[in-house]
Amino acid sequence: MTETTGSDRRFPPALADVARVEFAYGDEGEGVDFEPYDAFDSDEETTDWLRNWTGNHELDGGVYRVFGQDGTGGLAAIWCARQGRPISEQPVVFMGSEGECGVVAANLSDFLWVLADGFGPMEAALYEEREARQDTFLAALAERHATTPRRPAREIITEAQGEFATFAEDLDKLCR
Repeated sequence: MTETTGSDRRFPPALADVARVEFAYGDEGEGVDFEPYDAFDSDEETTDWLRNWTGNHELDGGVYRVFGQDGTGGLAAIWCARQGRPISEQPVVFMGSEGECGVVAANLSDFLWVLADGFGPMEAALYEEREARQDTFLAALAERHATTPRRPAREIITEAQGEFATFAEDLDKLCR
């Protein structure tokens, strides 16, 4: 049976494995600033955060499945933008604590390859000049779970940002 989005909040096994990874932010700020969760935030938590983040208290955060954060409180989420498609086929996005945002990957599988190249959600969405730093442990995790072929992170990110080119602009329109 194909798992579709809607009200489904089951945590994908790939994200459960990512949640067990300790990401190191050291390296003079050149590491990965990502703290993965072991479950999605609730609809209520997500809606409350989105309303506060945008200043629009009429929004419903039900199209987001928040699964991690950076050190400042910016959130990584699966954005249920593809009606009726499984969680694994939805884009991964980042919404920063200071209003910055961006698309990270077109789907969960590609997100795993982005992590394997040493990019967290924030780094992928906001730092175009960042160089890849292969992580053999995360590459092995991606090989276990990914359904898409391995490609360089920058290629994955650029493709996803092109596909969802109006993500940031659309979010801006929701702000009051």
